[in-house]
Amino acid sequence: MDTLIALDIGTSAVKAALFDKDGSLLASESEPYPVDTPRPGWTQQHPDRWWHAARLALRRIASHPLAAGAVGVGVAGQSWSAVFVDEAGRVLTDCPIWMDTRAAAECAMIDDILGRDRLFDLCGNPTQPSYTLPKILWLRNHHPDIFGKVSRVLQSNSFIVYRLTGTLSQDESQGYGLQCFDMRNGRWNEDAMRELGISPSLLPPVSPCGKVVGTVTREASAATGLPIGVPVVAGGLDAACGTLGAGVVRPGQTQEQGGQAGGMSVCLDRYAADPRLILSRHVVPGLWLLQGGSVGGGGALRWLRETICPELSFREMDDLAESIPPGCEGLTFLPYMAGERSPIWNPRATGVFYGLGYGKTRAHMIRACMEGVAFSLRHNLETAREAGADIGELRAMGGAANSRVWTQIKSDVTGREIAVPGTDEATVLGAAILAGVGVGLFESEASAAERIIKVRRRHHPDASAASAYGASYSQYRELYDRLRGMMI
Repeated sequence: MDTLIALDIGTSAVKAALFDKDGSLLASESEPYPVDTPRPGWTQQHPDRWWHAARLALRRIASHPLAAGAVGVGVAGQSWSAVFVDEAGRVLTDCPIWMDTRAAAECAMIDDILGRDRLFDLCGNPTQPSYTLPKILWLRNHHPDIFGKVSRVLQSNSFIVYRLTGTLSQDESQGYGLQCFDMRNGRWNEDAMRELGISPSLLPPVSPCGKVVGTVTREASAATGLPIGVPVVAGGLDAACGTLGAGVVRPGQTQEQGGQAGGMSVCLDRYAADPRLILSRHVVPGLWLLQGGSVGGGGALRWLRETICPELSFREMDDLAESIPPGCEGLTFLPYMAGERSPIWNPRATGVFYGLGYGKTRAHMIRACMEGVAFSLRHNLETAREAGADIGELRAMGGAANSRVWTQIKSDVTGREIAVPGTDEATVLGAAILAGVGVGLFESEASAAERIIKVRRRHHPDASAASAYGASYSQYRELYDRLRGMMI
């Protein structure tokens, strides 16, 4: 039987999965790793930890009887990585990940050199400290001794692809983290790179996400248990692979992300940038994603569990949240747990509980956390509509989609119907679909997704709850506006 293997290099763990050609999950394994925060604004991981975890997870997948029939491998990965490797492929330093905001000064430098208007016209995104390009310049400015040894800069997924195949690659969907990426045409702008003093050789050639870029080497086979010679595609951004795996392949369809981070991705068939949001190329050829990303997704609820109610399961937290009425009796949560991304773009934003009193309980805090994340989703969706995007139903993905309570809150807050696909493994499924297209098992990403992905349940907005959320959302927006000046 032909099977497909997929990896997701996430923020807290790597996930490996085995699928058959009908998209059925045959096996799934995960392996955790830590996130290091050595200084304020610094959030980093060592890429070799990703590889170590991937090897362990893949070895367990490879022990499945049907893994011997693997015909392709796809890799999804967290965004905005900066993996610095030397000529021998050795990692030179820790990788600042998507939550890292140390490179604020480098953003100003990029704006001064290229000009904000020119830069935005080129790449469709303003410069932000969490993006990859400022991190490259930060290393050059602060550690020129290390930078002098850098041969290539890779993304999280392309680093794992390199470990599997020995091929240096860069997929289209991850290009948006580099402001020298021509978003309209999907290629590097070498003039911009030279003006910034960056050699074009630092960045690998750009490949379509579903293109085979190499095969599993003998060394990688020994490390992972994968068969030698299995084709590996370029892969893509985790949010974009998850968007594909949720069945978002047509204009107007929208993915709602409920992983460690929160947010949404609206599928577009045209270039449409807005400086308050994030524009990337979809892993599906010819399409773009207008994205909103919040640092406070499932990670905010996980933090609450670990610090306030460690003895509770997520299901028990759901039950407590359901016992509190919509609007949380005046308790409001700003989910800005590591600064905030779109649409406010404030690396100094902080999390806030407002409205605590003796009458409030852990149940109130749990529900307020869920509502705060839903409010950030609504804020991003409203911004996308203002940018001209047509938004249809939302398709939920990530672990938070397993919570009926939280998903219903999001439906009520946004006023949108939310469809939950039949699998909560959307990101690895999307990566597997890319692999299937690359090896010719599927005709196209869209046709495969529409055949494979089924909806298991739907949530419809409740009119009475939506009314209650009107005042709560207004308070959420006003709170940040009033507190912004103190977040320094």
